[in-house]
Amino acid sequence: MKTLIDHLAQYAAYHRDPRNIHTHFVGVPMIMFAVVILLSRPSWLVGDLPVSPALAGALVSCFFYFRLDFRYGVVMAVLLSAMLVGGQWLALQGTALWLAAGVGLFVVGWVIQFIGHYYEGRKPAFVDDLVGLIVGPLFVVAELGFLMGLRKEVQAAIEQRSGPVRLRTGQAAA
Repeated sequence: MKTLIDHLAQYAAYHRDPRNIHTHFVGVPMIMFAVVILLSRPSWLVGDLPVSPALAGALVSCFFYFRLDFRYGVVMAVLLSAMLVGGQWLALQGTALWLAAGVGLFVVGWVIQFIGHYYEGRKPAFVDDLVGLIVGPLFVVAELGFLMGLRKEVQAAIEQRSGPVRLRTGQAAA
């Protein structure tokens, strides 16, 4: 099984331009929330809990994240829980609003992603490995943490394998 560092370093290798990373801070959550919204229909009540394909996907994703790292797993579980609440609310609205929110966020999120990869000069990671689709949100959380000075040991291990984030084209951060 690949480790946290294995997954993040492989994903990071496709994301060394800071403009690309910054587009991911916006685009990845949009896409993630869009998928949750769209998978929140159909929904069945089990007791008072709405059960949907979105909940099943979130549980599988959280299992993956917790297997890699407990602390990141907690953060991802909290984020997915918030998205499930929002997705469920939108799923209960009219079909037009539900679809407009889900499809709109999905399309705009991907446009933002492809703009970032234009700056990167490299295709998205998921093109070579579909696991990149589940690692992407974790990468965004990790990168935000690095900006806040958290998990420096994880950042150092990733940069040892994939190189530092570039300052400008052809330059690396100190």
